[in-house]
Amino acid sequence: MKRLTSRILEEARRLPEGAVLTAKALLHLSSRAAVDQALSRLARRGQLLRAGRGLYVLPVESRFGVRAPSVEKVVEAVAAQRGETIAPNGAAAANALGLSTQVPVRRVYLTSGPSRTLHLGRQTVELKHAPQWQLVLPGRPAGQAVRALAWLGPAKVYETMRRLKRTLPVTEWEALTGVGARLPTWLAEPVSQATHG
Repeated sequence: MKRLTSRILEEARRLPEGAVLTAKALLHLSSRAAVDQALSRLARRGQLLRAGRGLYVLPVESRFGVRAPSVEKVVEAVAAQRGETIAPNGAAAANALGLSTQVPVRRVYLTSGPSRTLHLGRQTVELKHAPQWQLVLPGRPAGQAVRALAWLGPAKVYETMRRLKRTLPVTEWEALTGVGARLPTWLAEPVSQATHG
């Protein structure tokens, strides 16, 4: 019979890049205690990366050597596995939309789940719990606009809304103005005025 560590590695290699392994997902292979020990051994040997408490990922092997999986793919996998909404924070959203020239140094994502830190090789990724309104329309430019507006704050909201009206595609502008009722008053007011103005 194959060793448990070999069987776990086989399972990991069948998964796409960035897929997250947890002991609970491997209980068909052995007991919880045995799986936990095998995962720890694999992480100590460098065959798996311990991304966070109870979360492991397979490093990617390429002709240039071994590297951590893509941050975006790991974050997507964590979101899918945990049933959370996770989206880039407001600074990243503002930069992506051309509303800010600041390039975020740290990788920070907003999540509907608990705040925690992921470690992917030398990269640290922060997942910060955020209110539900900041997580609307994940994966869409309109959602990025909401997160960018939240990050830029009340002082820049009217100016930013004018820029967004010029730059967002019509469908995204309509999606942004369509979520106005879910936003806090300081943001809902300018969104409503932009819709009817």
